[in-house]
Amino acid sequence: MDYYQTFSLFLVLNLLFFKGTLGATITLLNKCDYTIWPGVLPNAGSPDLGSTGFELSSGGSKSFQATPGWSGRIWARTRCEPDPISGLWICSTGDCGSGQVECNGSGATPPATLSEFTLGAAPGDHDYYDVSLVDGFNVPMIIDAEGGSGSCLTTGCASDLNQHCPNELRVGAGDACNSACGVFGTPEYCCSGPNASPDTCTPSAYSQIFKSSCPRAYSYAFDDATSTYTCVGADYTITFCPSLTSQQKSSLDSESSSTGSETGSGSGFDSNSESESASGFRSLFGSYKCHKKFCVGGGQFMSNASNIVTNSNNVFAWQFMLIFIIATTVTQLSSL
Repeated sequence: MDYYQTFSLFLVLNLLFFKGTLGATITLLNKCDYTIWPGVLPNAGSPDLGSTGFELSSGGSKSFQATPGWSGRIWARTRCEPDPISGLWICSTGDCGSGQVECNGSGATPPATLSEFTLGAAPGDHDYYDVSLVDGFNVPMIIDAEGGSGSCLTTGCASDLNQHCPNELRVGAGDACNSACGVFGTPEYCCSGPNASPDTCTPSAYSQIFKSSCPRAYSYAFDDATSTYTCVGADYTITFCPSLTSQQKSSLDSESSSTGSETGSGSGFDSNSESESASGFRSLFGSYKCHKKFCVGGGQFMSNASNIVTNSNNVFAWQFMLIFIIATTVTQLSSL
């Protein structure tokens, strides 16, 4: 095997393993007609993506390279500015309480629309992703999976729930819509205490309002079967305020509860059984998605990159070293 054959083998092996080794690119796209300040919170044990909070103007985008196995959540903050008295950074909705543009390891103050990810740790492993309204709603959001294999469905909430939020859940002048748990704090709405299981915590009249408008988004804590989605080897785009005349609108908002044959993973299911994606998510998190607020953590890593943010330099080095060793070994064996 000559040099060119060795190099060709190197390229083939690189193409086979490159995507799974690097994880996924997550792109944030702001289609709102106003500026937002996305927040990023890695779960405990996951590295930061390079920024935990930043400004994203209308029409702007920003991409991050998430490493294999990364998990965390991303959301939008709105109407952010320094407080005229304290000088601390505050936001009208989704504020993380850090007092700065960066959230520095703090999560969103409800109500806020959340995107949640758990990426596969190895090539061929499933990614799990969802959009959650369990902590309420502030900005329409969808997730598109691109270039992956499997069902890889678009999910999220393209509707503006602030326009038809029940008065008792409405926040301020209609900037956000709270969850029933956030307003009333009782076990039946929060799926806590005696209601801390899927058998004892069922959809409420309030969660059904969310579900009817956004059938693929989490509406309450045990909404796994029709709200968790899976894909293998994809990149993801989170779109804030997606166009309501787009294809996502027809695929997300025209569904009704009568089409219960579709689950989060895109396969048929029995309403009394657990979907494959829900079961997988549960095996990753232990017990029903860690119940949102208890599986968060992480610190801060500042990057000088202005648009594409990555913390995967070591991954690049190890990947190319491994592929080079494999290609060289195959070359030597073929020459014997």
